[in-house]
Amino acid sequence: MGKEEKRGISRRAVLIGGAVAVAGGAVLARDELRHVWWRLPGMEKKRVEGEVDHPGAEWTAAARANWRRADRPDDYPIDRVVIHVVQGSYASALRVFKNPAHGAAAHYVVRKDGHVAQMIRELDVAFHAGNRSMNERSVGIEHEGFVDRPQDFTPAMYAASAVLTADICRRYGIPVDREHVIGHVEVAGTDHTDPGPHWDWDRYIRLVKAAPPPKPSPSPSPSTSRAKT
Repeated sequence: MGKEEKRGISRRAVLIGGAVAVAGGAVLARDELRHVWWRLPGMEKKRVEGEVDHPGAEWTAAARANWRRADRPDDYPIDRVVIHVVQGSYASALRVFKNPAHGAAAHYVVRKDGHVAQMIRELDVAFHAGNRSMNERSVGIEHEGFVDRPQDFTPAMYAASAVLTADICRRYGIPVDREHVIGHVEVAGTDHTDPGPHWDWDRYIRLVKAAPPPKPSPSPSPSTSRAKT
Protein backbone atom coordinates (compact mmCIF):
# COMPACT_ATOMS: atom_id res chain seq x y z
CA MET A 1 0.00 0.00 0.00
CA GLY A 2 1.06 3.63 -0.62
CA LYS A 3 1.05 6.28 2.06
CA GLU A 4 -2.23 7.84 0.89
CA GLU A 5 -3.95 4.48 0.92
CA LYS A 6 -2.81 3.91 4.49
CA ARG A 7 -4.25 7.28 5.55
CA GLY A 8 -7.63 6.37 4.06
CA ILE A 9 -9.40 8.44 1.40
CA SER A 10 -6.99 10.69 -0.50
CA ARG A 11 -7.47 14.44 -0.94
CA ARG A 12 -7.71 13.86 -4.70
CA ALA A 13 -10.52 11.35 -4.21
CA VAL A 14 -12.35 13.79 -1.96
CA LEU A 15 -12.02 16.56 -4.56
CA ILE A 16 -13.18 14.29 -7.38
CA GLY A 17 -16.06 13.01 -5.29
CA GLY A 18 -17.06 16.54 -4.40
CA ALA A 19 -17.00 17.61 -8.04
CA VAL A 20 -19.16 14.65 -9.00
CA ALA A 21 -21.61 15.48 -6.21
CA VAL A 22 -21.81 19.13 -7.33
CA ALA A 23 -22.33 18.08 -10.95
CA GLY A 24 -24.96 15.58 -9.89
CA GLY A 25 -26.67 18.21 -7.80
CA ALA A 26 -26.67 20.60 -10.75
CA VAL A 27 -28.25 17.97 -12.98
CA LEU A 28 -30.86 17.22 -10.31
CA ALA A 29 -31.58 20.91 -9.83
CA ARG A 30 -31.93 21.41 -13.58
CA ASP A 31 -34.29 18.45 -13.81
CA GLU A 32 -36.40 19.78 -10.94
CA LEU A 33 -36.41 23.25 -12.51
CA ARG A 34 -37.74 21.74 -15.76
CA HIS A 35 -40.73 20.47 -13.79
CA VAL A 36 -41.58 23.79 -12.13
CA TRP A 37 -40.44 26.62 -14.44
CA TRP A 38 -43.89 26.87 -16.00
CA ARG A 39 -45.31 27.99 -12.66
CA LEU A 40 -43.56 31.34 -13.00
CA PRO A 41 -45.88 34.23 -13.94
CA GLY A 42 -46.62 34.32 -17.65
CA MET A 43 -45.01 30.95 -18.40
CA GLU A 44 -47.95 28.56 -18.01
CA LYS A 45 -49.83 27.49 -21.13
CA LYS A 46 -53.22 29.13 -21.58
CA ARG A 47 -56.07 27.05 -20.19
CA VAL A 48 -59.70 27.37 -21.17
CA GLU A 49 -62.33 25.90 -18.87
CA GLY A 50 -64.04 22.96 -20.53
CA GLU A 51 -61.58 22.79 -23.43
CA VAL A 52 -60.82 19.27 -24.71
CA ASP A 53 -57.66 17.91 -26.32
CA HIS A 54 -59.45 15.37 -28.52
CA PRO A 55 -62.06 16.69 -30.96
CA GLY A 56 -65.49 15.28 -30.28
CA ALA A 57 -64.82 14.41 -26.65
CA GLU A 58 -67.24 15.64 -24.00
CA TRP A 59 -65.66 17.48 -21.09
CA THR A 60 -66.65 16.31 -17.62
CA ALA A 61 -64.11 17.13 -14.93
CA ALA A 62 -62.54 14.64 -12.53
CA ALA A 63 -62.13 15.63 -8.90
CA ARG A 64 -59.08 17.84 -8.34
CA ALA A 65 -57.69 15.34 -5.82
CA ASN A 66 -57.37 12.67 -8.53
CA TRP A 67 -54.78 14.43 -10.70
CA ARG A 68 -51.79 16.80 -10.47
CA ARG A 69 -51.38 20.08 -12.31
CA ALA A 70 -48.49 20.04 -14.78
CA ASP A 71 -47.39 21.46 -18.13
CA ARG A 72 -46.82 18.38 -20.24
CA PRO A 73 -45.08 17.64 -22.52
CA ASP A 74 -42.72 20.51 -21.62
CA ASP A 75 -42.07 19.33 -18.08
CA TYR A 76 -42.77 15.60 -18.54
CA PRO A 77 -42.50 14.13 -22.08
CA ILE A 78 -45.46 11.93 -23.04
CA ASP A 79 -44.46 8.63 -24.65
CA ARG A 80 -47.07 6.07 -23.55
CA VAL A 81 -50.81 5.43 -23.81
CA VAL A 82 -52.20 3.14 -21.10
CA ILE A 83 -55.37 1.14 -21.82
CA HIS A 84 -57.72 0.41 -18.90
CA VAL A 85 -61.06 -1.33 -18.40
CA VAL A 86 -63.34 0.10 -15.73
CA GLN A 87 -64.79 -3.11 -14.29
CA GLY A 88 -68.11 -1.34 -14.39
CA SER A 89 -70.25 1.02 -16.43
CA TYR A 90 -69.38 4.31 -18.08
CA ALA A 91 -71.55 6.10 -15.51
CA SER A 92 -69.77 4.39 -12.62
CA ALA A 93 -66.37 5.42 -14.02
CA LEU A 94 -67.43 9.05 -14.19
CA ARG A 95 -68.89 8.84 -10.71
CA VAL A 96 -65.77 7.46 -9.03
CA PHE A 97 -63.42 9.77 -10.94
CA LYS A 98 -65.46 12.73 -9.68
CA ASN A 99 -65.10 11.45 -6.11
CA PRO A 100 -62.07 13.08 -4.42
CA ALA A 101 -61.80 10.16 -2.00
CA HIS A 102 -61.20 7.72 -4.86
CA GLY A 103 -57.63 8.92 -5.40
CA ALA A 104 -57.48 7.96 -9.08
CA ALA A 105 -58.82 8.98 -12.48
CA ALA A 106 -57.94 8.61 -16.17
CA HIS A 107 -57.74 11.33 -18.80
CA TYR A 108 -60.48 9.72 -20.92
CA VAL A 109 -63.38 7.28 -20.59
CA VAL A 110 -64.79 5.49 -23.66
CA ARG A 111 -68.37 4.20 -23.64
CA LYS A 112 -69.59 1.05 -25.44
CA ASP A 113 -71.29 3.13 -28.11
CA GLY A 114 -68.06 5.00 -28.83
CA HIS A 115 -68.82 8.18 -26.91
CA VAL A 116 -65.67 9.70 -25.37
CA ALA A 117 -65.48 11.76 -22.19
CA GLN A 118 -62.38 13.74 -21.25
CA MET A 119 -61.99 14.22 -17.51
CA ILE A 120 -58.42 15.54 -17.17
CA ARG A 121 -56.38 17.68 -19.56
CA GLU A 122 -53.43 15.94 -21.20
CA LEU A 123 -51.31 18.78 -19.83
CA ASP A 124 -51.85 17.36 -16.38
CA VAL A 125 -50.78 14.16 -14.63
CA ALA A 126 -53.69 11.78 -13.99
CA PHE A 127 -53.42 9.25 -11.17
CA HIS A 128 -54.38 6.26 -13.31
CA ALA A 129 -51.51 3.79 -13.58
CA GLY A 130 -50.49 3.16 -9.98
CA ASN A 131 -46.92 4.17 -10.84
CA ARG A 132 -45.74 7.78 -10.53
CA SER A 133 -43.28 7.66 -13.40
CA MET A 134 -45.84 6.09 -15.74
CA ASN A 135 -48.46 8.61 -14.67
CA GLU A 136 -46.10 11.44 -15.57
CA ARG A 137 -45.25 10.08 -19.02
CA SER A 138 -48.60 8.67 -20.18
CA VAL A 139 -52.19 9.36 -21.15
CA GLY A 140 -54.74 6.99 -19.58
CA ILE A 141 -57.85 5.75 -21.38
CA GLU A 142 -60.57 3.89 -19.49
CA HIS A 143 -63.12 1.68 -21.26
CA GLU A 144 -66.57 0.73 -20.07
CA GLY A 145 -67.00 -2.96 -19.31
CA PHE A 146 -65.56 -5.96 -17.51
CA VAL A 147 -62.36 -7.87 -18.33
CA ASP A 148 -64.15 -11.25 -18.37
CA ARG A 149 -66.90 -10.15 -20.79
CA PRO A 150 -65.62 -9.94 -24.36
CA GLN A 151 -69.04 -8.74 -25.52
CA ASP A 152 -68.39 -5.46 -23.70
CA PHE A 153 -65.66 -4.56 -26.18
CA THR A 154 -67.89 -3.43 -29.02
CA PRO A 155 -66.83 -2.43 -32.54
CA ALA A 156 -67.92 1.15 -31.77
CA MET A 157 -65.76 1.20 -28.65
CA TYR A 158 -62.70 -0.18 -30.44
CA ALA A 159 -63.12 2.29 -33.30
CA ALA A 160 -63.56 5.38 -31.12
CA SER A 161 -60.74 4.39 -28.80
CA ALA A 162 -58.43 3.72 -31.74
CA VAL A 163 -59.12 7.18 -33.20
CA LEU A 164 -58.40 8.69 -29.77
CA THR A 165 -55.14 6.77 -29.32
CA ALA A 166 -54.05 7.57 -32.88
CA ASP A 167 -54.70 11.27 -32.22
CA ILE A 168 -52.64 11.18 -29.02
CA CYS A 169 -49.80 9.33 -30.74
CA ARG A 170 -49.72 11.81 -33.64
CA ARG A 171 -49.63 14.84 -31.39
CA TYR A 172 -46.78 13.56 -29.21
CA GLY A 173 -44.85 11.52 -31.77
CA ILE A 174 -45.54 8.22 -29.98
CA PRO A 175 -44.87 5.07 -32.05
CA VAL A 176 -47.95 2.93 -32.54
CA ASP A 177 -46.72 -0.39 -31.19
CA ARG A 178 -47.09 -2.59 -28.12
CA GLU A 179 -44.10 -1.02 -26.42
CA HIS A 180 -45.77 2.39 -26.35
CA VAL A 181 -49.49 1.48 -26.30
CA ILE A 182 -49.80 -0.78 -23.27
CA GLY A 183 -52.31 -2.29 -20.88
CA HIS A 184 -52.63 -1.36 -17.24
CA VAL A 185 -51.50 -4.88 -16.40
CA GLU A 186 -48.13 -4.10 -18.02
CA VAL A 187 -47.31 -1.15 -15.76
CA ALA A 188 -44.51 -1.98 -13.33
CA GLY A 189 -45.69 -2.55 -9.77
CA THR A 190 -49.40 -2.69 -10.57
CA ASP A 191 -51.75 -5.36 -9.26
CA HIS A 192 -54.37 -4.73 -11.98
CA THR A 193 -55.18 -7.19 -14.76
CA ASP A 194 -56.98 -4.92 -17.22
CA PRO A 195 -57.69 -4.74 -20.09
CA GLY A 196 -57.69 -8.52 -19.67
CA PRO A 197 -57.38 -11.53 -21.96
CA HIS A 198 -60.35 -10.62 -24.17
CA TRP A 199 -58.96 -7.26 -25.29
CA ASP A 200 -57.93 -7.86 -28.91
CA TRP A 201 -54.54 -6.16 -29.12
CA ASP A 202 -53.83 -7.16 -32.73
CA ARG A 203 -57.15 -5.72 -33.84
CA TYR A 204 -56.69 -2.60 -31.74
CA ILE A 205 -53.20 -1.76 -33.00
CA ARG A 206 -54.37 -2.27 -36.61
CA LEU A 207 -57.24 0.12 -35.99
CA VAL A 208 -54.95 2.71 -34.39
CA LYS A 209 -52.53 2.57 -37.33
CA ALA A 210 -55.39 2.93 -39.83
CA ALA A 211 -57.34 5.59 -37.93
CA PRO A 212 -57.92 8.87 -39.80
CA PRO A 213 -57.33 12.17 -38.02
CA PRO A 214 -60.32 13.14 -35.88
CA LYS A 215 -62.76 15.63 -37.34
CA PRO A 216 -62.46 19.08 -35.75
CA SER A 217 -65.18 19.95 -33.30
CA PRO A 218 -67.73 22.29 -34.89
CA SER A 219 -67.29 25.92 -33.90
CA PRO A 220 -70.36 27.62 -32.43
CA SER A 221 -72.17 29.91 -34.82
CA PRO A 222 -72.05 33.67 -34.15
CA SER A 223 -75.68 33.63 -33.06
CA THR A 224 -74.97 30.82 -30.62
CA SER A 225 -71.92 32.62 -29.25
CA ARG A 226 -73.93 35.81 -28.72
CA ALA A 227 -76.66 33.87 -26.98
CA LYS A 228 -74.16 32.46 -24.44
CA THR A 229 -72.57 35.80 -23.57
